[in-house]
Amino acid sequence: MPDLKEKLVKEAMEAAAKEQQDKAAEAAADEAEASENAEEAKASETAEEAEKVTGTVEDAAEAEASAEAAEDGEEAGEETEGKKKFSFFKKDKAEKPDKRDEKIAELNDKLMRNLAEFENFRKRTEKEKSMMFEIGAKSIIEKILPALDSFDLGLAALSEEDRAGSVGQGMEKIYKQLMTSLESAGLKQIEAQGKEFDPNLHNAVMHEENEEFGENVVSQELQKGYMYNDTVVRHSMVKVAN
Repeated sequence: MPDLKEKLVKEAMEAAAKEQQDKAAEAAADEAEASENAEEAKASETAEEAEKVTGTVEDAAEAEASAEAAEDGEEAGEETEGKKKFSFFKKDKAEKPDKRDEKIAELNDKLMRNLAEFENFRKRTEKEKSMMFEIGAKSIIEKILPALDSFDLGLAALSEEDRAGSVGQGMEKIYKQLMTSLESAGLKQIEAQGKEFDPNLHNAVMHEENEEFGENVVSQELQKGYMYNDTVVRHSMVKVAN
């Protein structure tokens, strides 16, 4: 029994000692944690103070820059205002072109091309029509020329008495009326008698020596030549002297 009692007392004393050790260790840990928290709070407080100082310095620099910009703006204010007045109605070059403007420009270019093509077609058609008319008129005149030649031969064969009669006067009136109508349409007789020979207008079929005429001069017209506007319908058939 005494041994058991001593054993129980010993165990109780050991448990009490262990409990005291645990409490001491826990107290030391709490103290260390409190110290660590205090250091963190102090560091945070130091960082906040540093940030405040930095912000103050930056605010001061920004305020100084704003003051300089305001001073520069006052100096350039008048020039900027003048530029605004002149650039108010100007289109910004960097502005993106509007699709409607591009479409309008495309349609305008297409319209101008169509107008130019139509104008060329109109001129070409008028020229072709004029050429066709001249070709047709020239063809008709060539068919009328034999009748004019017959009038010339008939009038030349009339005597003075016959020419003064009703038949001769009627032939002359018809001939003059026909020539007036043809001349108004553009027909013109080529002058040959007494003129210098021109191969573009005259067709020389005979040659003679005649002192009454100069060299290379038409001495006689054998058949009349005619022109329609500026085109020779028929060359004059002539005799050339010397």
